[in-house]
Amino acid sequence: MKTNRRGILLAGAAGLALGVLPFAARGADAGLKIGTVGSGRIGGTLGEIWLKAGHEVMFSSLDLEYDKALAARLGGKARAGTSKEAAAFCEVLLLAIPYAALPQVGRDLAGLANGKIVIDASNPIVARDGEVATQAREKGAGIATAEMLPGARLVRSFNAIGYSRMQSARQQPGERIGMPMAGEDAGAIAVASRLVREVGYEPVLVGPLAMGRYLMPGTPLAGERSPEEIRRIVATLK
Repeated sequence: MKTNRRGILLAGAAGLALGVLPFAARGADAGLKIGTVGSGRIGGTLGEIWLKAGHEVMFSSLDLEYDKALAARLGGKARAGTSKEAAAFCEVLLLAIPYAALPQVGRDLAGLANGKIVIDASNPIVARDGEVATQAREKGAGIATAEMLPGARLVRSFNAIGYSRMQSARQQPGERIGMPMAGEDAGAIAVASRLVREVGYEPVLVGPLAMGRYLMPGTPLAGERSPEEIRRIVATLK
C-alpha cells in the first residue's frame, strides 16, 4: 500500500485552522476535557500524566467503583463515570480497552462520539480478542475502529510502545522517542500531537488510518525508535 505523505501533510495544513478552532480559541495551553474508555495500564497511565499536564480527565471502565477510587487517589481534576458519561463529557476520548470490547463500545457510544476527537490505543490481538481481531488485522485496525465509531475524528496512537515506558518518558534524557500516529483529520492530529508531546514523545504522522495496521506489536513500527528511523521505515512500507 503506497501512501502520498506529502499530500496528506498538505491537506492537514490546509484544514488545521478549522479543525482546532474550538481549542485554539481558548489558547494553545488551555486544558482539555479528556475521557477514557478503559482505565487500566494504558488508560490509567495516560490519564494520570494528562492530569498533571492540567487537563480534566474522566475515567471509565467496566468497574465504576475502581474508577471512582482511581479518581479519588489522583485528585485534582480527576473524575469517574460510565463510558457514556465520559464520551458526553469529553472533547478528546481515549480508547484503551481490549479490541474485542470495541464493537459493544461502538454500540454504547452511538452518536456520542460523533465529532469528538478519539485516540485509539487499542490493539487487535488474535489470541486474546478472537475473530474481531482477525478481521481488524485483515482490513487494518484504524479502518476497523473507524467503522465501529462512525463520525468520530479518529487518530491511532500509543499502540506501538508499551505502557511501562510511558510513565517515565518525560524524564528520559536525550533525543525524544518517536510516537507513530495514523489519521486523516488535521485538527484531531494536531490535538493528539499535543497530548503525545505531554507524555514525552515526539509525534510522527505515518499516514492515513489505513497505515494503522503497522501501529501495533509485531509490526515494523513496534518498539522505541527515533522519529527519523520511523520515517525511514514508513518509506519502505507498501
